[in-house]
Amino acid sequence: MKVMIFGANGQVGTELARQCHAAGIATELMTLADVDLSVPSDAMAAVGRSDADLVINAAAYTAVDEAENARDLARAINGGAPTMMARAAADRGMPFLHVSTDYVYDGTKTSPWTESDKANPLGTYGRTKLAGDVGVAGCGGAFAILRTSWVFSAHGGNFVKTMLRLGAERDSLNIVDDQRGGPTPAADIAAALLTMARAFHAGKGSNGIFHFAGAPTVSWADFAQAIFARAGLSPTVTRIPTSAYPTPAKRPLNSALDCRRIAETFGIAQPDWREGLDAVLNELKVTA
Repeated sequence: MKVMIFGANGQVGTELARQCHAAGIATELMTLADVDLSVPSDAMAAVGRSDADLVINAAAYTAVDEAENARDLARAINGGAPTMMARAAADRGMPFLHVSTDYVYDGTKTSPWTESDKANPLGTYGRTKLAGDVGVAGCGGAFAILRTSWVFSAHGGNFVKTMLRLGAERDSLNIVDDQRGGPTPAADIAAALLTMARAFHAGKGSNGIFHFAGAPTVSWADFAQAIFARAGLSPTVTRIPTSAYPTPAKRPLNSALDCRRIAETFGIAQPDWREGLDAVLNELKVTA
């Protein structure tokens, strides 16, 4: 099996490349230097000339607040590009796996979101990601959309690395406590995608949307305190409501995802983010 990976230098893409290499899986790694995803036809052409067996799109415009002032760019990268990738993959009989987000939901539900719940994004990022989901699902090929949340790793920018920096610089921090979700290690997302890829390659894949997020559900303040405790940092954490930390883009208050479908379909268990956090902290110590 050969896998084409878009977003190969992002958090999930980096882990995908690592795990493919470790497993002896051939890859075709695509970064922004290789294809301009703001031009969806370029993404389509890249898939069209690939000799891979399967395509995984882990690329996205993820600057949630900046997206409010860059709507066309976000729409092209998050909506147009994956749709064109999926269309080219369908034309060639290549399964297409696509990473999506909890931001397609409005966060008003009090229980975990299921795949059958109605999407209702609050901002440009969520709306453009939903456009990508709809486009991928409508291309007629073999596909799976993996909606995940609160991604973290030792690579790139994420909440864990921000908290490590701020926790070392400051004696006290105000952290939002009324947004709740499942922090998800990028390494676990990559492992889930490869399990799904192997199933599709073997002709045993199942089309549809699947949720995958870490457990247990926590608030950002809870997550921050876990990071500090494991890293040996001790800033005072003041828990604040979202209203006390206004941002250009609205965030869903409840991002908890029901992950039973992926377990039932692919045998993929919901990961414990605390184990993933320990692994990331150990890696950062090695690379520091």
